[in-house]
Formats: sequence, structure tokens, C-alpha cells
Amino acid sequence: MKTLHVVGFKNSGKTTLVSHWITVLKRLGYEVAVLKHHGHGGAPELPPTHTDTVQFLEFGAVSTLVAGGDMIQLIQNKDYSFEQLKTLAALSEPGVLFIEGYKKEAGEKVVLIRNEDERKELESLSGIIRTVKTAELFEDITRLDDWLKEWVEAGQ
Repeated sequence: MKTLHVVGFKNSGKTTLVSHWITVLKRLGYEVAVLKHHGHGGAPELPPTHTDTVQFLEFGAVSTLVAGGDMIQLIQNKDYSFEQLKTLAALSEPGVLFIEGYKKEAGEKVVLIRNEDERKELESLSGIIRTVKTAELFEDITRLDDWLKEWVEAGQ
């Protein structure tokens, strides 16, 4: 499994790029998983309050897992290390794992920047293998796609 972090500040295009790259890699036959840091404060949104899942959590369950239709949904009231989260995200044995955020964690990184101030602030991160100006996402995405294909195929 190849792992690539896509990092940058809020609204720099991380989700846009990861979503696009998922479609690129799926067309090439790769299975892709994503681990995303919820950087908006607080817990991620739960399913609607009337669901069994939320009821179980409200009654004190530390974990609920719902399965059906070739899909699972796991919600846990537990804090995990970054390595444990990567392991959970990789349970489906994808060929590629994108990590959105977690910029201070070790790993190869694509850094999205909007301006030189952001470049200066982020250039000290470890593992940077590519820096992308947000404008490139809309001006020349094909060049980024070609770079991604080369990155995925390297070392295989």
C-alpha cells in the first residue's frame, strides 16, 4: 500500500484534490482509502438522532458497527494514535491510502499553498515531495494527475 498525505491550510483545496485523485486512481484500477483529520473542532457529525447507532452511543456503548449492503459504518468513542487510525483505514487493503491533514505526522506529503506566506510556514514540514499552488488545481490538473500516476507506479 502506498500512502500519501495531502496537507495545507483550511480551504486550500485538499478535499478537492483528494476527491479528484480518487477518481483518477479508480480509473487505473486501484482501490483507494482515505484517512481525514477532522480539523473543524469537536467530533465529526453523527447519523440522525433517531437511528439505532446514536441510541447505542447515548446509552454508553464505546463502539457501534453497522453492516449491510456491502458497507460498514464504525463509530467509536475512543481516541486512537495516528498509527492505529492508519491501520483502521487500511483494513480494506487498498492500493493507495490518502491522508488528508495530519501534517505533522511522518510520511510523504503533497503540500497545497495559496500564497508565499503559506509556503514559508509549511516548508519546514518533513516528507514534502511536491508543493502545489491551489491555482494549479484548476489550471493544469492533468500535470498533477501525471505526477500522481508516476508516484503510484514508482517502486511497484
